[in-house]
Amino acid sequence: MLDDYVTLGTSGLRVSRMALGSFNFGGGRDWELTPEESHAIIDKYLALGGNFIDSANIYGAGEAEAIIGDHFASPSARDAVVIATKFTSHPGTGDPNAGGAHRKSIMRACEASLRQLKTDYIDLYWMHLWDKATPIEETLRALDDLVAQGKILHIGFSNVPAWKMAEAHMLARFRGFSPVVALQLQYSLLERNIEAELVPMAKEYGIAICPWSPLKSGALTGRFNRETIDAATGERATLARRGLDERGFAIVDALVAIAGARGLKPAQVALTWLRGQPGVASIVLGADSVAELEVNAAAGLIELDAEARAMLDEVSRPVFRYPIDFVNRGAGAIHGGTRINGVGGTGT
Repeated sequence: MLDDYVTLGTSGLRVSRMALGSFNFGGGRDWELTPEESHAIIDKYLALGGNFIDSANIYGAGEAEAIIGDHFASPSARDAVVIATKFTSHPGTGDPNAGGAHRKSIMRACEASLRQLKTDYIDLYWMHLWDKATPIEETLRALDDLVAQGKILHIGFSNVPAWKMAEAHMLARFRGFSPVVALQLQYSLLERNIEAELVPMAKEYGIAICPWSPLKSGALTGRFNRETIDAATGERATLARRGLDERGFAIVDALVAIAGARGLKPAQVALTWLRGQPGVASIVLGADSVAELEVNAAAGLIELDAEARAMLDEVSRPVFRYPIDFVNRGAGAIHGGTRINGVGGTGT
């Protein structure tokens, strides 16, 4: 079911089209999973053919990495999977150098993650979010050193503006640093803002897009509606509520209608739509249970018909601001009324 692999960006690394996220592994809060529940989900993911495990040094206050490390403690088990984790954030306070994307923080974070993961290398090391206080050249040089040392194999960025990613890409080429091969970005039917600049930039440079929160914290599962959302409790409901204004509920209504007419779950329809978006390589799936993972992973076998995709495209269409909207509307002045690369004279 998940044994559909792609190469990640310009690298030769083969990863599943759906990664297993570990945001809810460990930690002890009411919405987080115990180690036993986490191991069961990992087992099911592997049984379905998946090979791409995504984590971060702060998930479960560090326990998520430890759970993954315990699961893949043997060398043969470890080498059969692609393990990604993140640096930049830090759960502690009081130390200004504990987090960030500067050399001291990166080196300390990498060594700590290697210990937690019980491994001597990390397949993909993500910058969790852009650190405005650190020159991007320092970040790239430190990561390149880790690649040279064999402690990380590939580099990814997450939660970064397009202009900074473009700067990093060109700087890496100019300096001969290891390139950024993937971007982990929030992307779903309820969050399409990356299509304005990040998606075109990633396609231009061959950088893979790995969406996080593809179901917008459960908002796209159909479990919330206009009558129940206000009374819903818990952190997931709080997060889902952010996307469920009238536009959000119109998207959910379309999902529910499309899913019902085709014998599918709304979450499966949302994931299938996202899988087909330009530039998307591997979607980071979260799961609260083995059963939920099985339902969502089934989206890997589903194809949406043109009518359903057009309906979802239209109801969720984002509104881009200047200069993107001006460039799109001004295409007629460039194309002379012809179609170039599938785009007509009106820019549509």
